[in-house]
Amino acid sequence: MGINIHASFLPHDDPDASLVFYRDVLGFEVRNDVGYDGMRWITVGPRDQPDTSIVLQPPAVDPGVTDEERRTITEMMAKGTLAGIVLATDDLDGTFERAVAGGAEVAQEPIDQPYGVRDCALRDPAGNMVRIQERR
Repeated sequence: MGINIHASFLPHDDPDASLVFYRDVLGFEVRNDVGYDGMRWITVGPRDQPDTSIVLQPPAVDPGVTDEERRTITEMMAKGTLAGIVLATDDLDGTFERAVAGGAEVAQEPIDQPYGVRDCALRDPAGNMVRIQERR
């Protein structure tokens, strides 16, 4: 039995800004863009990995989320502590330069980590941490 990662979910509070970041800055293809009741769910992913996606979703839309939880989620998004993802590339420096040129917020420039990876960290428009590691 094999299990693959099919989709991961990240919150967004500005679908157009998120679309620019993931499509134009990181180069992901848009696979779906669905609107409902004034909200948007945008599915993106690497062109060479059609079975792996990131779904950018409105935060706290689950009907079971209380008003207090919604406020907490909004506060955590503003601080950049709610969600994150780790990506990988063969060209970390080039990817970082392209992201910075595209207006990405830098949390950490490329660096060799003591635990054996070279990576950088950016924040997407919603504040999500996007770490990018160099494949070795």
